[in-house]
Amino acid sequence: MKIMKIYLIACTALLHNIALCACAGEVRIVAHRGASQDAPENTLPAFQLAWEHGADAIEGDFHLTKDGHVVCIHDKNTKRVCDENLVVSEARLDELRKLDVGAGHSKAFKRTAIPTIAEVFASVPEQKMIYVEIKCGPEIIPALLEEIKKSGLQNEQIIVICFHEKVIQELKAKAPNIKASWLSGFKKDRAGNIAPSLQTVLTTLKRIKADGFSSSKDLIDEAFVEGVKESGFEYHVWTVDDVATARRFKEWGAKSITTNVPEVMRKALNKDGAALDMSKPFK
Repeated sequence: MKIMKIYLIACTALLHNIALCACAGEVRIVAHRGASQDAPENTLPAFQLAWEHGADAIEGDFHLTKDGHVVCIHDKNTKRVCDENLVVSEARLDELRKLDVGAGHSKAFKRTAIPTIAEVFASVPEQKMIYVEIKCGPEIIPALLEEIKKSGLQNEQIIVICFHEKVIQELKAKAPNIKASWLSGFKKDRAGNIAPSLQTVLTTLKRIKADGFSSSKDLIDEAFVEGVKESGFEYHVWTVDDVATARRFKEWGAKSITTNVPEVMRKALNKDGAALDMSKPFK
């Protein structure tokens, strides 16, 4: 009986370790501005297509309008996505909503409007996530937090990301229960040094009380990623459309990979091509 008990305990421990390894081997697939290769970026059709392609999360860019609404658009003006050029911060919501940001992609998306963050939040299914990239300054935070409160989404479904340190710092000060990651790319100087350095990144993350670091895929190695994780921060990478590169970051332990081709990455990276079961703990 005693031998049997020891055997069962050993088997239980082994199964637990196998489960942990399986979980650790998964990576979250984040659709960059929705399925932006197949639909107009940052629009409801792009986000809906991302869910249909099995994305675990969507990523969208957000600005504050003149009359205090949060809208989903990457640039500070509308010049790149339609025929009219309005500065988002100087335009009212009703003015922006009249613009067609889909026709430039293809006829199938003609008369597609700039969505509000409330509409984007409403598109997020249960157990899925959204990465909210703030493209303006901290003036957006009060309106953003109000929209999060009204959305009905769980805090675990939302990650706020931003290149501006002050935005992340102020968000965490006002809403410490909302996860936030600092974004940064890398540059190499004439001496061959890469900036920001790992120490600079870690110092910044601690100072602004960020939960994680999200970087571009270039000029970064496994040691850097490991240094971020060993210091207690999440590591995320963007924007990866090449499967070999994505596999490398998965092996390095990236928490998520942001991509323009979520369907390709879902099939290539996760077991059986399945989306993550977000109802289960993901560590």
